[in-house]
Amino acid sequence: MIDTHAHVHDPAFDEDREAMLARARERGVDAIVTVGCDVEDSRRACETAERYGLSATVGIHPHEAKDAPQDLAAAFDALRARYGERVVAVGETGLDYHYDHSPREVQRAVFATQLAYARERGLPLVFHQREAHADFVAGLRAGYDPRTQRGIVHCFTGTPDEARLFAGEFGLLLGIGGVVTFKTAQPLRDAVSEVGLASIVLETDCPYLAPVPHRGKRNEPAYVADTARVVAGVLGVDVATVIARADANARRVLGLQVAA
Repeated sequence: MIDTHAHVHDPAFDEDREAMLARARERGVDAIVTVGCDVEDSRRACETAERYGLSATVGIHPHEAKDAPQDLAAAFDALRARYGERVVAVGETGLDYHYDHSPREVQRAVFATQLAYARERGLPLVFHQREAHADFVAGLRAGYDPRTQRGIVHCFTGTPDEARLFAGEFGLLLGIGGVVTFKTAQPLRDAVSEVGLASIVLETDCPYLAPVPHRGKRNEPAYVADTARVVAGVLGVDVATVIARADANARRVLGLQVAA
């Protein structure tokens, strides 16, 4: 199994990172992408990926857009030069209007810069969108080329209509995590049914959003198996089929040439 979106470099794992990764391996997780949220966090993600045989991303989360470096390309290029093929994507990037930790116009500008960087460097993207659907779609239409670019809408929790839009117009994959197991998440389960296995990957977003039966606890990559079981039930297929198709999607979009 591939956990396409984790934060295993997060301080929440400082006390038991090796044991946590061992549990993931025991549950069949053989690849993990640990995702950067600002330049320093991206450096930690890359460092952790190198140390433990994982993959990483470099990105500026919309919360951190206000502190993005003026020369973002140079910062990302330096990390990619240092860590090479460990860096498999740009992100997470996008828009978040729920908290507005960064001004919206700054979020949009930094989002556009990262879209352009990924397009120029031939890298896939990992997207974050919360309560900013219209502006997010406008940003994609202005700066994302579905003919040449690839990406994942991380922690997708939208409607069937939104799922069809992202998968259809933009060719994006939907990152399905622990939320799909929540009792209140029927609209998300309907969205998964709408697009099917061709358009999804599995993720945890650990240490956040642990799936049932671990809800309320610290999330970790081993729990991606619990999400896979629920997705299998939603789609009426066996778990092995979900894992095989989701993993194939992830490898196609992210490359993942570095073994975990």
